[in-house]
Amino acid sequence: MKKFLNDPADFVDEMLEGIYAAHPDVTYTNGDKRCYVTAHPKKGKVGIATGGGSGHLPLFLGYVGDGMLDGCAVGGVFQSPSSDQMYEVTRYIDQGAGVLYIYGNYTGDIINFDMAAEMADVDGIRVRSVVGNDDAASSIVGEEHKRRGVAGIFFVYKAAGAAAAEGLDLDEVARLADKARLNTRTIGVALSSCVVPEVGHATFSIGDDEMEIGMGIHGEPGISRKKLAPADAVVDEMMERIFKEQDYGAGGEVAVLVNGLGGTPREELYILYRRVAQLFAGRDVKVRHVWIGEFATAMEMAGASISVLKLDGELARLMAAPARTPFFTHVER
Repeated sequence: MKKFLNDPADFVDEMLEGIYAAHPDVTYTNGDKRCYVTAHPKKGKVGIATGGGSGHLPLFLGYVGDGMLDGCAVGGVFQSPSSDQMYEVTRYIDQGAGVLYIYGNYTGDIINFDMAAEMADVDGIRVRSVVGNDDAASSIVGEEHKRRGVAGIFFVYKAAGAAAAEGLDLDEVARLADKARLNTRTIGVALSSCVVPEVGHATFSIGDDEMEIGMGIHGEPGISRKKLAPADAVVDEMMERIFKEQDYGAGGEVAVLVNGLGGTPREELYILYRRVAQLFAGRDVKVRHVWIGEFATAMEMAGASISVLKLDGELARLMAAPARTPFFTHVER
């Protein structure tokens, strides 16, 4: 293991200390560095909270900022944060309009967010939840409730954050976030393993000439392992699964996110997007918004994912809205 570390046990807290030192627009509450919140909550606005394990920057905490989220409970590497941390974030970001939880479909997160919502209810804080489940490789059609939340949760954050910034109420913000969730599909491919600092060795093994389609962001098994193919062929296989699930229709519009998993150069991500753009052009579908880079990583795992959001007028408006966080900036267009 080659990493810039002091004590591996301090990995998460020292990372957070660095973020707080670099970015004064974020802070923490209740004396707990893992209760990560905006330094400037806005009175009367619906609060939006997320949470999840570390090791995925900029997911999850990287989207706390203007036009996006208001707080994030931070867990250990690939570990859920506690219900108490989620509750403290909820208390801090509630500005009288209630709080929307947006998080991935993982058992620990579900249990702890539900417990936090119960504690918030005792305090008279109204909470709604939207659970991201965009990973098309992790369960079959008809059992989407079993699917993992991966990079496509970015679109849910963006929709909810823009809706809250418009001053919409909690029910409407939750409706639009859920609409983004329902219209998002993601498929990923891994080329190498990652190393959890406290473990100190690769999470799984994969051959130098192999790839695994559908692998999860914690190293969960995918749907097929095979020899590494040319980039266009890889994208064709990934997009075939997405096209089977969503009818984008000639004349339709989409937003596309090509995400690096931590160890893939951006140049290669653009090669992947080149083929995605060709496939949509061939179907007479307009890519109205595109984001390319690292949005949901898995430590230093080499690989990428493609997320597609089917747009309508509402979702297109929300994707276009401005946002600014320490890790992400979007100018309205």
